[in-house]
Amino acid sequence: MATLPVYPWHLAPEGLATRRQLRAMGLRPGGQSVVAEIQRPRRGSRPPLVGYLYRVDQAKPVRPVTPGRTRALAAALQARRICPQCRQDRGYCIPRSLGACVPCADNP
Repeated sequence: MATLPVYPWHLAPEGLATRRQLRAMGLRPGGQSVVAEIQRPRRGSRPPLVGYLYRVDQAKPVRPVTPGRTRALAAALQARRICPQCRQDRGYCIPRSLGACVPCADNP
């Protein structure tokens, strides 16, 4: 099995980019496989951070957001604002750690 080339942080060759860099350019990997890794050195006892690199010339344009996707995302975000106990829209996303809005979590 062939291993991927690993480049130090900020020293990747031209023509390679991470997912975030591709997105900033209006591109996506488009099904291509990872061609290299970029590695940031460890700090203290933390493990090194690894990012995957893709070829920019093989990247595809980002798909446009359709009206249906926009409606679905809005509905999903609204559902996260509704408290499961009092059924009120609280105007903020209900924290998973609490499982309910702050007033309901404070008064069980």
